[in-house]
Amino acid sequence: MNDRLDPRLGQSASPPADAASIIARMEKTFAAQRAAFALDMDPSREARRDRLSRLLALTEKHQDAIADAISADFGHRSRHETDLAEIFIVLSAVRHMRRHLGRWMRPRRVATPLHMQPARSELIPQPLGVVGVISPWNYPYQLGMVPAAAALAAGNRVMLKPSELTPRFSELLQEIVAEFFAVEEFAVIPGDVEVGRAFSKLPFDHLLFTGSTAVGKQIALAAAENLTPVTLELGGKSPAIIDIDCDIAVAAPRIAYGKLLNAGQTCIAPDYVLVPRARVDEFVAETQQAVTAMYPSLAANPDYTSIVNDRHRDRLTRLVEDAKAQGATVIRIAPTGEQPAALGRKMPATLLVGVDDDMAVMREEIFGPVLPILAYDTPDDAIAYVNRHPRPLALYWFGDDKTRRDQVLHSTISGGVTVNDTCWHFAQENLPFGGVGASGMGAYHGEQGFRTFSKDKPVFHQTGVNAFGLFRPPYGRPFETLVALLKRYF
Repeated sequence: MNDRLDPRLGQSASPPADAASIIARMEKTFAAQRAAFALDMDPSREARRDRLSRLLALTEKHQDAIADAISADFGHRSRHETDLAEIFIVLSAVRHMRRHLGRWMRPRRVATPLHMQPARSELIPQPLGVVGVISPWNYPYQLGMVPAAAALAAGNRVMLKPSELTPRFSELLQEIVAEFFAVEEFAVIPGDVEVGRAFSKLPFDHLLFTGSTAVGKQIALAAAENLTPVTLELGGKSPAIIDIDCDIAVAAPRIAYGKLLNAGQTCIAPDYVLVPRARVDEFVAETQQAVTAMYPSLAANPDYTSIVNDRHRDRLTRLVEDAKAQGATVIRIAPTGEQPAALGRKMPATLLVGVDDDMAVMREEIFGPVLPILAYDTPDDAIAYVNRHPRPLALYWFGDDKTRRDQVLHSTISGGVTVNDTCWHFAQENLPFGGVGASGMGAYHGEQGFRTFSKDKPVFHQTGVNAFGLFRPPYGRPFETLVALLKRYF
């Protein structure tokens, strides 16, 4: 009988390995990958394309099992959302890498200054070695496999640590990756927090982490012990700004979709909305209408996703109750009048009107279907509010005025922006994805992912005949004249 967790049963047929034994195997895997890389430090394009092709085959073969395992871990995850936000994103990203890999791998000539000619200069992309990826629970397949694919495309070996909060999926992932890859190429290391802590301390050649800002700081500290470079994809409070003359009937459904995808458990979900004070009621009404149209019921609705666990649901409930206690108006959108007790871990979309920064919901990343609405008086006020807070992973602006749009784009700093919609910049493979400041550092996706997991080695090719001998001692008048010319004209 298969030892992995069966999503239908919710239990394992064999007891889980203890952390110490997992860590021991993990260290052996790291050593094996490091040794394998030393034997092939620059895999051919054919070898890299083969690895990407196996990722495609893995995804296509096991997409049903992946969706089932994720749904079992969540209590319920919309299959359609898994198909779009996990399976499609991975397939699209890997196909994009395969299509462009040859161009990305080619050395790139760079200009050589006149005074250094006839020499030539180039950048040669080179794999780093063994790359570690620590992925989160909210999109466990996509946020693990897309960076892993980028690292493989760049010629590296990869070790992936999935979240302990999705145990069924994590054990499935370990099994299906082992079906298609040798452990020296790509290995999955499931385990608890202790395993994750040990994983982050391995001397990787690059480490990518996706998760909370608080844990990201711990990862950065652990990596610093080995001088391991890190890419941190964190989160924060991503604002949506409704411009003063925005068509709210168009904007509200798009914000509602971005907020309620995966029940709000998305790092780039709009965390709060800045709305012109005179239009708050209009926005509330349009949002209620949009949510009702998308989710006419909740409990038995296969399109609406559950909160991942009781602890997270209880945390969201406390945020709403704290806001209510401090004077916010709470608007729960349950079209058929379903009561919370009948919904299990499905939490209805909840609007909070009249919020302020004293409320916990405006200080913490929400990560759920709760949408605070903040009124503003002038566009400058909205920009100032965003800039008084840590730099967000995403920003959304809705409107038609190009001048005010450009003012927001140039007067705020965020990881990425979608104009007149939410989240879609993430799915555009020609745009890098990453945070800034408290929302992260570094980026991946598309070519940027290839570059993140490569070393662009600078190479200077000197020619047999050149004037560089004039720079050698003994120094004298010719040297002084030449350096004076360089300082003046170059």
